[in-house]
Amino acid sequence: MRVVNLLLGHLLDHFLLGNRRVGIAADGAERVPHVGAREIWRGHSDAFFIVPADARLRAGMPFHGTAQIPLERANGVLFDAEAQRIHDADQLFCVGIAGARSRPKRFARFNEFIGVHQVARFFDIGQRWGRHHRKGKQKSHLFLRLLGAVWLGCAAPAMADLPEDMFAPINEEMAAIGQLLFYDPILSGNRNISCGTCHNHDHFSADGVSLGIGEGGVGVGPKRVTLDGPDKIKKRIPRNAQALFNVGALEVFFHDGRLGASPDYGNGVNSPAEEWLPEGLDSLLAAQALFPMTSQFEMAGNPKENEVAGAIHDRIDAAWPIIAKRVRGVEAYAQMFAKQDVQQATIADIGNALAAFMDAEWRSFDSPFDQGTMSAAQQRGANLFFGKAECSSCHEGPLFTDEGFHAIGLPPFGPGRTRRFDPMPRDVGRMAESDALEDAYRFRTPSLRNVAVTGPYGHNGAYPTLEGIIRHHLKPGESLAAWQPDLAKLPEVPWLQQADFIIHQDSREMARVRATIDLDPKDLSDAEIADLVSFMEALTGARSIHGRLGKPSSVPSGLRVD
Repeated sequence: MRVVNLLLGHLLDHFLLGNRRVGIAADGAERVPHVGAREIWRGHSDAFFIVPADARLRAGMPFHGTAQIPLERANGVLFDAEAQRIHDADQLFCVGIAGARSRPKRFARFNEFIGVHQVARFFDIGQRWGRHHRKGKQKSHLFLRLLGAVWLGCAAPAMADLPEDMFAPINEEMAAIGQLLFYDPILSGNRNISCGTCHNHDHFSADGVSLGIGEGGVGVGPKRVTLDGPDKIKKRIPRNAQALFNVGALEVFFHDGRLGASPDYGNGVNSPAEEWLPEGLDSLLAAQALFPMTSQFEMAGNPKENEVAGAIHDRIDAAWPIIAKRVRGVEAYAQMFAKQDVQQATIADIGNALAAFMDAEWRSFDSPFDQGTMSAAQQRGANLFFGKAECSSCHEGPLFTDEGFHAIGLPPFGPGRTRRFDPMPRDVGRMAESDALEDAYRFRTPSLRNVAVTGPYGHNGAYPTLEGIIRHHLKPGESLAAWQPDLAKLPEVPWLQQADFIIHQDSREMARVRATIDLDPKDLSDAEIADLVSFMEALTGARSIHGRLGKPSSVPSGLRVD
């Protein structure tokens, strides 16, 4: 009877509701007419499509708008699908339907003709056709697949394939060089801080505090302190150190998105260096790796303290040749680069090595969510996440981020990311990059992979717990008004503490933050919030959260490893 009902529903959807069309986002912008669609996933315009109702599978899908009506445990479709040929998605035999591409088109057309289209993966006798399985293709037998569908009655599916094609191939030798450079203070102006100081393995590629201490501090994470005296720090790092999990798959970098692909400067990248970005960078991640070196309060230091900071004061790209020369002067680095056919390492080569390490080190797709081993509470939380709570409207796809910008009304504090013409200790987010008023207080959606171990949360680390940041999302206006400074996890710096919360006491600034909030209030019970927390804990990797190569005990420069 179940199969008959599904078949009738399928036929009614086609012949009675065929004029009902819903826009589906494809490849970021293109909208494709879609008959009777409820949910669908895409990674790229010709991506491998899935239409799962099982909550474990739904992380692979950005939804159009906020309509999220679960299908009946649908799983992966059999073929690759082109965005412009998406056909339908319904419940027939756990079917996810899409136009086929490449060789099996005749087979797909036959399926379409008899009203079955493409059957879920666990009924497929062979491998699926897709970008992840280009070799060893096998044909599936239609009768056996249909028999399996009828017999199993749409049983719970297995987990979909991981999107390995989102990442570049791993270059183990370059990653090994990058591991050493990542923890080597030689890249900093005063040779006293490294990338690994604020993105440390001990703190799961972050630093465990709301706003960290950069150049001029001693130690790592919550234990990092700053010394008093003439060289004492002048301000904290204005934003929370982001974790680096799956960073090689990102297309937008920094909380305000100030680095990403763009044709504006003739080099394919929009970055703080604009047209002065060096040539030879392999990826956006390699470009991103260069900019902490140019930040006064992160790695460069003050202009009068060293030649790197002094050069940056002249022009942002003037410091990079100085840093590259330092690295070339260390024989071990020179030899390692020579083995990669790099005879004279440039800053681009250094950026490429850092990117190779970060990309390979923190790929994380081995969580209970990925393995299909979630508890009952985690499953309930997943249903809320992809349904009633609408978390997936922004935290979508396999990385759980749309890489877009949203204003959620986080309480402001700290030094802010000030601008030359706006010295107030505030952070206007994306507007600082775009200069568009409508972008005020919008920040990039963070990935939720391993979110349970990478707090505090928010662009400034305003909330120390997952429950706190979830409650803020549900009632942002109320949460903004009720927030207390003791929730911020700030390393103790006595001479900065008086200024830490000045902006939070500015009623006009608080009103501006409140006026831009995008989120609509939602009512969830305490039990439902607890289930959401449980689901986010299910996104924590097993082995991958600790990295592949780990932290080196020493670096070729001989400088101290934090």
